[in-house]
Amino acid sequence: MSPLPARRRVAVVGTGAIVSGSHLPALRAHADRTELVAAVDVDQPRLDAFRELAGADVAGYTSMDAMLEAVRPDLVLIGTPPSLHREQTVAALKAGAWVLCEKPLTLSLAEYDEIAAAEEASGTYASVVFQHRYGSGAVHARELIASGELGAPRVAHCQTTWHRDAAYYAVPWRGTWASEGGGPTMGHGIHQYDLLLHLLGPWTEIRAMAARLVHDTESEDVSTALVRFENGALATVVNSVLSPDEVSRIRIDCADATVELTHLYGHRNEDWTYTPAPHVDSERAAAWRTPTSDVPSSHTAQLGGLLDAYDSGLRPPGSGPDARATLEFAAALYKAAFTGSPVHAGEIGPGDPFYPAMHGDHPHWAPKERA
Repeated sequence: MSPLPARRRVAVVGTGAIVSGSHLPALRAHADRTELVAAVDVDQPRLDAFRELAGADVAGYTSMDAMLEAVRPDLVLIGTPPSLHREQTVAALKAGAWVLCEKPLTLSLAEYDEIAAAEEASGTYASVVFQHRYGSGAVHARELIASGELGAPRVAHCQTTWHRDAAYYAVPWRGTWASEGGGPTMGHGIHQYDLLLHLLGPWTEIRAMAARLVHDTESEDVSTALVRFENGALATVVNSVLSPDEVSRIRIDCADATVELTHLYGHRNEDWTYTPAPHVDSERAAAWRTPTSDVPSSHTAQLGGLLDAYDSGLRPPGSGPDARATLEFAAALYKAAFTGSPVHAGEIGPGDPFYPAMHGDHPHWAPKERA
């Protein structure tokens, strides 16, 4: 019998709610494979509170560089504001660590390509947190669609209609291009349309609109898009923080069935439904409904997939070209919305104003100089 893989030495950067509420439980669920050895936060009281929660053996640092030099972790989990992600991810990669970073991994495609270059130079990998891909319901749906069991995909709908009030945007790093990279298109709906892309594959064309209807922010508070996929399917995508009745939803109508996911911030098997077309017999339809296990979408599930890749020496899921495609979709949505013209996959690159910034330096959307 081959020996079990070594426990990976893990550091967390940022000790706020997402790390204490999601990453720490994920590490505890994988305690046989991970050891939390360090935490970094510029806020000393918050760092102290996290260390008390996580355990006395976790070393505390207010400098990421000092932590990387002293600890040399195998894996770094990053849960800081988005504007810090590129710099911190590159630093961790250069130190020889793998990275799992909260979304968005970067604020632009240009920044993402800097991380790709750092990966190539270091031989390590950076994954972005897209935990909704990893629930058993999503795995099952993707297998059914990819195998052709549900027939050809034809029509899809992706909806992130959430609600955020003025107090939410009173947090200093929210609502600006420099700190978040965008509004609900980047910070909220990205989870759902990442799952849509994961299920349907490459897109080819997008047309979109965006507006700032309520909140006093630089970026949008609602966006909508029409999308054509490589397989011929047409989809609508809605991203909103103006919706009192909050819901996250994906619906895909295939030739032989409609598959629908309705949830809010996470899903289980029971949140997925399959409705067969009239010509499909009941025995075939019954086989679609229940995966063999019920794994909730979660940081725990995604961390498990990353650790499997680490143990095998393979590129982890949610990294590289796969994760870049989701960021490219965001950039294309903004470009289509702000210019009023359709955008095709692959057209945003160096020299395009939407490559270094999601606002594309558009006169109606670019940040204004403050007095």
